[in-house]
Amino acid sequence: MPSKNDQQRLYKDLAEFFPVITPPEDYVEETEYFTQIIKHTSLVDAKTILNLGCGAGNNDFTLKKHFKVVGVDLSHDMLKIAKKLNPKVTYVKGDMRTIRIKNKFDIVTAFDAINYMTTLDDLRAAFSTAYHHLKPGGVFVTIVEETPGNFVQNMTRTSIHSKGDKEVVFIENLYDPDPRDSTYELTLTYLIRKNGALKIETDRHLCGIFHLDTWFNLLQEAGFKVNKLDFNVTDPEARSYPLLLCVKPEN
Repeated sequence: MPSKNDQQRLYKDLAEFFPVITPPEDYVEETEYFTQIIKHTSLVDAKTILNLGCGAGNNDFTLKKHFKVVGVDLSHDMLKIAKKLNPKVTYVKGDMRTIRIKNKFDIVTAFDAINYMTTLDDLRAAFSTAYHHLKPGGVFVTIVEETPGNFVQNMTRTSIHSKGDKEVVFIENLYDPDPRDSTYELTLTYLIRKNGALKIETDRHLCGIFHLDTWFNLLQEAGFKVNKLDFNVTDPEARSYPLLLCVKPEN
């Protein structure tokens, strides 16, 4: 049974508020940046992309302008939103740790969803999926959100969002109850107003945290040649994240 600390309601019964909190337009600039990096890194003429953990399709909203996209996600509710946003994109329900489809791709990506790999076996399995679905010379792109060296205990962010008759005050809190293990807790609070009526909801997500060397070791174990760039974020916080570009050798 799922842990009480891993509700992930934002991808289930609260999914209708995801496009309010994170509209696809907010992803355009960073996804265009990823696209240029991908085209520069890939050893093949990249035309196809498999997006593991695609969520509501916000990255696909931009990726589809450059590639033929297939998106994979575990959440039925998120895929429903993604299909409405990107009707020409192919979406498949599945787990990035275990899914196997027939196609091979020039590019495989795993953006925010890789953060939900909470054990070494989870990470190892996700990297194996990426490697399996890549053509030789293709590149797997992923981002390391948290490491023990950069984690800030009780980091809290607040933002306000509105769309139509919905307004959401969105509060995020990061907390690691046991720095010795490979997980931390992301607790979310939603102050939701629809036509002015207030409803307060809470949500808990269990996320993974690993040393950067662990990422490198597991990716190399899977067969990748790994390069790292610093992905700089200035809004809402000034911070740099490791962007990993993992090439599948041609032979």
